[in-house]
Formats: sequence, C-alpha cells, structure tokens
Amino acid sequence: MKQIYSLKDLDLLTKSTPNINFVSYPGAKFFFCQLSQICHNIQSLNITFGEEISDGIADLISGQQNLKYLKINERHDCEDLTNIIPLLSKLPNTLIKLKLCNGYHIPLSFISKFTNLQELLISIEYDASEDFIHHPFNDFKELQYVTFSQLRILEFPYSSPKCEYLIKFLEINGKYLKEFQAIDCENSLNLSISKFCPNLKSLCTQFMNNEMETAKLIFNNCKQLENIEIWCSDSLLNEKILLNTIAEFSPKNLCGLTYARNIMPELSTNVLEFFFISWANRVVEKFDIISY
Repeated sequence: MKQIYSLKDLDLLTKSTPNINFVSYPGAKFFFCQLSQICHNIQSLNITFGEEISDGIADLISGQQNLKYLKINERHDCEDLTNIIPLLSKLPNTLIKLKLCNGYHIPLSFISKFTNLQELLISIEYDASEDFIHHPFNDFKELQYVTFSQLRILEFPYSSPKCEYLIKFLEINGKYLKEFQAIDCENSLNLSISKFCPNLKSLCTQFMNNEMETAKLIFNNCKQLENIEIWCSDSLLNEKILLNTIAEFSPKNLCGLTYARNIMPELSTNVLEFFFISWANRVVEKFDIISY
C-alpha cells in the first residue's frame, strides 16, 4: 500500500457478507489512519456509515485533494456523524458528482461550497408522520440562492425539498440542467420546470388529473426533451387524455416514455393504437408502463 501513492479508487469486496465488522479484522484498526497518510489523490469515494464508524475515516476524507465523486450512504443504524460533517465543507472545490442516500444526519448546507458540481442526487425517503428533530430537507433553504453553473443532472428519487425552495433553485440553475427528477412535487414546481428548464433532455416528474395544461407547457417550452418519466398516484388520471396530450404536444425529439402509477387501470387497445399511430413517424427507443 505504501508504494501506490497514486491510488484513485479503492473497493473492498467479499464473496459473502460475514457477520464481522471490517474493523474487527486483524490489522484493520489503524487501516484508514495509515491510508489517510499516503493517499491524498483518491478521486472516487463511496462510503456507507452504520452504527460503528472506523477510526481514521475522518482523516481519510479530509486528506483528499482531488476528490471528484463522493457517495455517502447512511444505514438505518447510523445515529451520529458529528465528526464527519465539519470535514465535508473543508474538502477542496473539486467535486463534480455528489450522491447522498438516506442522509438524515447530513446538513445539506455544506453542498453550497461545491459550485463545480455537474451531478447531484439526494435520495431521502421522508415520512411526514415520523418525528425528526431536524427535517432532512430544511437546509435546502440555504442552497436555493446558490449558482451551480456546471450542474447538468439533479435528482430527488423520493422526497423533495419544499417547493418554494426548489422553485427558486430552478430559477437560478434550471437553464443549466439536462436531466431533472422530482417525483414528490406539486403543480407549481412543474410550472417552474416549463419556465426555467428549457434545455432539459430527460425529465422525471408527477402529474395529477387536472395538470395536463401544465404538461403542455412543459412540452412546448422544453423543446430538447428526449425522455420523460411520469409518476402518478391520482386514481382519477385519465390515461387516454394523458397519452393524447403526449402524442399531440410532446416535442419531436421525444423518443422515450415511462408511465408509472400505483393503481394501473387496464388500457384499451384503441387508446394504445391511437397513441402508437400518432407516434408512427418517431424513432421510439423506450415505452414502459409500470404499476408500483
């Protein structure tokens, strides 16, 4: 290990998952401390925090000078990241890809430093009925005014920040985005997408039954759109109206469609036939219907 000063990526893989913590192996106690002393040029770190946090992991993180990709995942038994959080804001502004998964103990405000980000994913399943001392998305309030001129991909696969914060964020940064995902959203956010995100090529969002006019605005203003994924929990949504809207108003570049809803009615062959006839002149790369 002492001979590989240029280490850029390190993975620890096992064929099985023994019921033994990594730090319990012989020689592992000081592993990360020693690694932090000789490896300062790691470009990709994928860290999962659980109940026990290995000694030296904080030093390993803070010692990086050229980190490009950082993924932090919190397991359900992770309760405290007090020693880790201050180090994140001290990293050099070299990050271009950041993924935070289940980050209930990570204040999002530290992200404001990394203005060179090209891809940002924040995956938090937040249940409003749960008693959180700190709402996981409260700190997005501090990000809404920050400019990320290199940001191309923004994803919220589960819960999203408050609409008012996210709308302001899109007002500043929407023009830079190529891909955007926010399943847990309101009509006001979709209206903002149509207004502030003209360069989108891929969109994943949610529509309700009374929001087809908003869908038309998105299709009309996002001329570069190539793929759209629509999620719906509204049992009243009329699939015929939705598909007709897509067929008639979607931009000519659109070649991929995914439609997912929790209660999937049986689509008539006439509805599907009309849709595919309308798309006969397009090169359709993907058409998925998902029931979840």
